[in-house]
Amino acid sequence: MAQIRECVELPLKNPEIFNSIGVKPPKGILLHGPPGTGKTLIARAVANETSAFVKCINGPEIQSQWAERNAPSIIFIDEMDSIAPKRADSDYYEKSIVSQLLTLMDGLKSRAHVIVMGATNLPNSIDPALRRHGRFDREIYIGVPDEIGRLEVLRIHTKNMKLAEDVELESIAKDTHGYVGADLAALCTEAALQCIRESMDELNMADGEKKAKILNSMYVTNEHFLTSLGTSNPSALRETTVQVPKVSWEDVGGLENVKRELQETVQYPVEHPEKFEKFGMSPSKGVLLYGPPGCGKTLLAKAIASECKANFIMKLKLEKFFVKARQSAPCVLFFDELDSIAVQRGNDADGDRVLNQLLTEMDGMNARTKEIWH
Repeated sequence: MAQIRECVELPLKNPEIFNSIGVKPPKGILLHGPPGTGKTLIARAVANETSAFVKCINGPEIQSQWAERNAPSIIFIDEMDSIAPKRADSDYYEKSIVSQLLTLMDGLKSRAHVIVMGATNLPNSIDPALRRHGRFDREIYIGVPDEIGRLEVLRIHTKNMKLAEDVELESIAKDTHGYVGADLAALCTEAALQCIRESMDELNMADGEKKAKILNSMYVTNEHFLTSLGTSNPSALRETTVQVPKVSWEDVGGLENVKRELQETVQYPVEHPEKFEKFGMSPSKGVLLYGPPGCGKTLLAKAIASECKANFIMKLKLEKFFVKARQSAPCVLFFDELDSIAVQRGNDADGDRVLNQLLTEMDGMNARTKEIWH
């Protein structure tokens, strides 16, 4: 939010600052991230904070003269990828829209008084000419909230709900890895519907005073939230083979040494990240399970994911694997039959490409994706 305020609020409220130091303020800001993370909501919130005149656009209806007449203004363009796709992949009509948008953005005169904000789930589908300096000067990633963020979102969506005393929002926030704001809103709605379903028969038969008593006695409980959690998945994983495995260590016979190693390598960094930071230790990024068919490799992978309360992804194209994992951390990526993916180099060009891609993704895991194992 600090970046957004710097790029939008400062130029609109204090344009003289930029003039005094001889630099031009940002003209456009592109918000990108998974669906449901709050890109549109953030744009509207910033507009309210700046008291600027706002125009929200979902199609090619941009009018630069209109924006300048009503300056200070914020033009918000939702679903940018559908309005300004790459011209190389577009037809004549779409190309003309992109060209018009480029011309209009370049033609904005009162730069400190008109800000263009765009939002998209697919930033790489937007024409690159729009992403250069002088147009969308800043790109800001709106990612999946962490546990603290999820708790804040849950508090917002439950502030008007009748919650029972046993509701533990902190525990729910901890168990909703990978959930975005829209997912958490849907979870709260489903929990409320669970409560309503339980009382529907009584409500249908009651009238007057009795009905009022039943309504007053209805509270959304922690059990309603847990039931809703059992039937929902993060939206980032709905097109993915995803499981939250119901396999515990008790389901794995023997293999005590292997269990202990997996706990030390995967489970401890999730449950005690502060200890790793204190001693300057970097958790392992990967674990290789090997052995003959039927010895329990897949079962062990599911068990450790379950113990960590982590999302579990398998059977997905390699290029989508890490994208989904980043959106759903903490996450266990399970590559079954790894020998068919990571073959020895030099035997096949396609095999070399896949292996190089896998190595690049593993080496590129940074602080934002530290809770991913494969």
